Amino acid sequence: MRRTLFNEDHEAFRETIRDFIEAEVAPVYDEWEAAGHPPRDFYYKLGELGVFGIQVPEEYGGAGETSFKYQAIISEECARAAVSFGGYGVHVNLVLPYLLKYANEEQKKRWLPPFVSGETMFAIAMTEPGTGSDLAGIQTTAKRDGDHYILNGAKTFITGGVLADRMLVVARTSPPTPENRRAGLSILVVDTKSEGYSVGRKLEKIGLRSSDTAELSFSDVRVPVEDLLGEEGRGFEYLTHNLAEERLGIAVASYASAAAAVEFAKKYVQERTVFGKTVSSFQNTKFVLAECATEVEAARSIVDRSIEALDAGELTPADAAMAKLFCTEVQARVVDKCLQLHGGYGYILEYPIARLYTDARVARIYGGTSEVLKTIIAKSIGV
Repeated sequence: MRRTLFNEDHEAFRETIRDFIEAEVAPVYDEWEAAGHPPRDFYYKLGELGVFGIQVPEEYGGAGETSFKYQAIISEECARAAVSFGGYGVHVNLVLPYLLKYANEEQKKRWLPPFVSGETMFAIAMTEPGTGSDLAGIQTTAKRDGDHYILNGAKTFITGGVLADRMLVVARTSPPTPENRRAGLSILVVDTKSEGYSVGRKLEKIGLRSSDTAELSFSDVRVPVEDLLGEEGRGFEYLTHNLAEERLGIAVASYASAAAAVEFAKKYVQERTVFGKTVSSFQNTKFVLAECATEVEAARSIVDRSIEALDAGELTPADAAMAKLFCTEVQARVVDKCLQLHGGYGYILEYPIARLYTDARVARIYGGTSEVLKTIIAKSIGV
């Protein structure tokens, strides 16, 4: 089916991103995976390319574009090449919406220009060793002491945590109330060079190996009160506000991964011969690819409709939950089938399908597990 989501400007941007990946990422991507993250100067290159500032208002050095479509194109092109931009996704898709909506004017002037240039990389720390999807159980504390907060606690599974210059830390500034466990949470934008701020282990993952994921600890870290994001005690409300966009971002990446898997499998089976015939000539191969292509088309439909809804301000939490649930399940099935068509070579990291396979598994966990999403969807339909 003809895709109508993108116009000529979008496609010109796509070519720019594709050329950038071919020149700056693909040739050295193995080195990034071995190191566990891109080199720090890569983020300056993304800043020069302008991708950090697409949705940042012009007065802070950005392009002032409000559409999510450009971010979707970056996800699609990274999947097409089976690569990642490291901490880019957290910096732009997770953190930026918080800064744009909740930072005051002084904070925007201070934080957004270096955000755009790549001079200051941002990440966000919510998850704790004993607290995953249940954000109300956060134990990290930030106690007011004059013109500072004193931050103590620990976080884990923090994407971008090794190289981040500023970390949005979700902490408890007051105890929960009997009526509301979610009360009393706040967001502090912490300078990672602060005394008492420590990056612990860089966690070794089975996939997404070019994206640094770390444990963090805070021991009496002094955070100026002017680095409080928004109002004290409204952190949980802020976190839930951005979940729809975060989950759509995962849905887009999952759809793109499945679409890329089909292309990798098509190319492989047309070149590989078995018993004197190309693998593509076998009926099973044709049927499997037909199934996969159909699932990808369905995922693309829900993604495109969801992007349009987000741009129009109409994407609901339940809509985003459906998009993420469906697209991550499609990704899991399609990538697995496409790896199977590669035979033994599909298990070899030299082939991009292997990278897509290991990267795919976390999509049904982060940004809200599939089980949490089903609960949200069930509630939205009245059960």
